[in-house]
Amino acid sequence: MIPGYVTTGTPQPLSLNISLELASGNLHLFGCNKTLRYLHNITSSIHRTSPNMPPRKANKPSKKDEGLARTDNNLKNHSWPVVYPINQKNFYTDYLKRDDQALVWRQRSEAPRPERETKDRGLMPDGEPEKDGVGTDGKDDEEHPEVWGSRVIIVHPGSRNLRIGRASDALPKTIPNVIARQHTQSEWEEDPDPRPKRLRTDEESKEDQEDVSDNTPHRRTRGSSRKSASVAEKEPSYVESSFQSLFNEISQELKTQMRQNKRRVLPNSREGVINHNKKYVPENIKEHNDPYRAEWTPVEANLLHFVGHDALHIADNSLPRYKLFWPLRDGVFNEHDYVSKRRWHEDVTVILRESFLKELNIGPGDYEGLSAVLVIPDLYDRVYVTEMLDLLLREFRFSQVCLFQESVAATYGAGFSSACIVDIGAQKTSISCVEEGMVIPDSRLNLKFGGDDVTTTFMQMLLTNSFPYSDINLLRRYDYLLAEDLKVKYTSLNEADVVVQFHNFHVRAPGEETIKYGFKTYDEVYLAPLSLFYPGILDTNDKLRGRRSLWERSYDIYDDVPNDPVSLAQNSLCRPAVTTTAATSNEETDIMDDTNIGVNSRPGSTNLTAPMVGGEGAPKTPHADSPIPEETPDLPEGPTTTIVGNSYSKAGESDPGDPEPEVEALPMLPLDLAIIESIRYAAKGDEKRSKDFFSGILLVGGGSLTAGFNHLLEERLIRQKSGLGNLTISSPPRELDPQVLVWKGASVFGKLTSTNEVWIKQSEYDILNSRVLPYKTLWMW
Repeated sequence: MIPGYVTTGTPQPLSLNISLELASGNLHLFGCNKTLRYLHNITSSIHRTSPNMPPRKANKPSKKDEGLARTDNNLKNHSWPVVYPINQKNFYTDYLKRDDQALVWRQRSEAPRPERETKDRGLMPDGEPEKDGVGTDGKDDEEHPEVWGSRVIIVHPGSRNLRIGRASDALPKTIPNVIARQHTQSEWEEDPDPRPKRLRTDEESKEDQEDVSDNTPHRRTRGSSRKSASVAEKEPSYVESSFQSLFNEISQELKTQMRQNKRRVLPNSREGVINHNKKYVPENIKEHNDPYRAEWTPVEANLLHFVGHDALHIADNSLPRYKLFWPLRDGVFNEHDYVSKRRWHEDVTVILRESFLKELNIGPGDYEGLSAVLVIPDLYDRVYVTEMLDLLLREFRFSQVCLFQESVAATYGAGFSSACIVDIGAQKTSISCVEEGMVIPDSRLNLKFGGDDVTTTFMQMLLTNSFPYSDINLLRRYDYLLAEDLKVKYTSLNEADVVVQFHNFHVRAPGEETIKYGFKTYDEVYLAPLSLFYPGILDTNDKLRGRRSLWERSYDIYDDVPNDPVSLAQNSLCRPAVTTTAATSNEETDIMDDTNIGVNSRPGSTNLTAPMVGGEGAPKTPHADSPIPEETPDLPEGPTTTIVGNSYSKAGESDPGDPEPEVEALPMLPLDLAIIESIRYAAKGDEKRSKDFFSGILLVGGGSLTAGFNHLLEERLIRQKSGLGNLTISSPPRELDPQVLVWKGASVFGKLTSTNEVWIKQSEYDILNSRVLPYKTLWMW
């Protein structure tokens, strides 16, 4: 059949005879045996003669003639790479398995040899001249040889003090870590409640509000309490009743202990002290008769800020007013006094820059040729480390920066390879076990009490015993300095000092005459530093206030879980077995397997070691990703406060607006039990390691300077753990001040020539930012 034409009759195969008949343009095939060639000729003639056929189109040139035909030139159809499937039976990758694949190690290997040899000229030996000296004959280098470590700056920031210095210096420069800025009111005018806290009547509160509202320059700096001697005699000193009950209980415990040690306890000693203090009449001293009158910082220049000692010695009633800002509080960011991160950065930058210039004679143009060692806490916040590192490398533009932990620095300063470091600072106490130059992670403890809490407790005890200077307020600068001086002079942990003694002191207020006071003390000089072993008596309401209001917790970018370092010893302080009931407070905390937490072992005594409830910023419920167990015990009836995980909450309460609140811990554990807990997690059941740590306890920090502290700690450790063997409480060797031991150890580390691998250079930080830290830290970041 020919397409396009109609056929009639029965179709026959080609092998039959074919005949043609043209009729009205139709083609009919009949049986006739013809060849295919003949059929082709017939069909061609039909196309030429058929009137219904369309006209034949002209022949088009082929693609080959036009040059469009494809030739075999091995060109791909597209530029996308072809990914072939992996042979899963045998495949291998070496991604990030070689040192040359890490930027920091590749840059170090590719650095030219002269640069590696002179990477830190500040580490050159004494008297060795530089290789690229100014003079061609080396005379300039011989006249001014560089001291070993003179180009390395050690920075150790603390809650109260900032210690800086060159690695070549014998001792650091200590500057109060505070800045005073112009403000409408000073800090004691903003807070009407004095420190320490008292029980106040409604009339006294009204008088204080009226007095604070008076901002005239001639008003009294002590408020309405600056009264005559006759009125002051009749004015009682009210202290919180809860504190008084705890104070009396610990005092009875001390008397029992002294009787057991065959020491004489005079009856009615405290009553005699109270009667004397009530009747004492202060004495006014004219300014020209006072050889030790205070020198206050002049503010006539109307400067915007003062730093360090100058800030602390600004008069509280100065015009214009200045307010003190402390960038660090309780060992972390002070987020309560700051409203923005920018202001915090400005204050820290100003404090460091002016301290470098005034104490070390280092100007802004000298930073690029210097290296810096930053001392950080053992149990740190990642946000704190990255903020300080970014400040030193990008704001100050140091050539390179190294991070060093406090406990390891203490072992370097003391010359120990392994020890249990107990660092009692101003506002925090850290305990860590160091073995062969490395901190054992699970042994780290961070307790939120220190020397400032001892000062506050000492003032509360004095006020309980009718302290003649009843108007003392630690929010005022001169009163704070006075309280610190009284604590350093009179507190002691020797039982021989628990006798009635007479002391005197001078109150030197700005713009007023010096007043001389006399007072008697009894057991408060011993019980105030003893509060480190009775943390239940400490005022912890202001601890961690404003926490996480500016800086959020650090989270892992892959798993979105908190990645701050954790410690099993720290987590054990907040086990969900502590329930403090309003009706009964004699609940023991099961923290250690074989150690009794209760300070008072006699029946019916109050357990003073239960963790205190956090401040205003305490969370309500635990974080979902908290590593601490979150089961809660059966709650008794009545109002209770339950500690769950790392948080404190009222039973049955929750915060609907914050489904995953921040976990904040406020561990309050006696110091001796905290040391045992840290060593227990460090030894992990190994008795030999446990004895090694107990025989190498090193006390560091200003809080350990109290007389008799070493002997009392040793006695309490032996009492808690029998069979310890050779227990040794060590002090810094070579009569070195324990306050500067950590800085001294960091200076030793900064002068080592074999520590080039831990220095973070500017070029590395600009590319990798904080991702460079896993390659540049001596511990697991």
